[in-house]
Amino acid sequence: MKVFLLLGVINGFLAVALGAFGAHGLEGKVSDHMLGIWEKAVNYQMFHTMALLVTGLIAAKLQVGALNWSGWLFFIGIILFSGSLYLYSTTGIKFLAMITPFGGVTFLIGWVLLGYTIVKHL
Repeated sequence: MKVFLLLGVINGFLAVALGAFGAHGLEGKVSDHMLGIWEKAVNYQMFHTMALLVTGLIAAKLQVGALNWSGWLFFIGIILFSGSLYLYSTTGIKFLAMITPFGGVTFLIGWVLLGYTIVKHL
């Protein structure tokens, strides 16, 4: 599906931009611990950007419901996981860190569905 390729491109751009912002714009403004959390958010966003791109490439050849779900779960996971960590690392509001595990579970389900699609249909 072209939408997953587009979401992958957008998230790849954002991951690089946010990584650079964290390295140059946040240094000295947040603690090293919070900077590490920011970096974790960037890493997971980039990992799952790659998953979105792979999902989009497979979807160009295969129209499978599980694959479609996988792509949307990767995207939602980026928002929940990385988004909550970006906000937490810059605000220190602990409630935001409680959202992060929901994003992690969303990523896991997305990977399971991608794996299922590959085993079953490729």
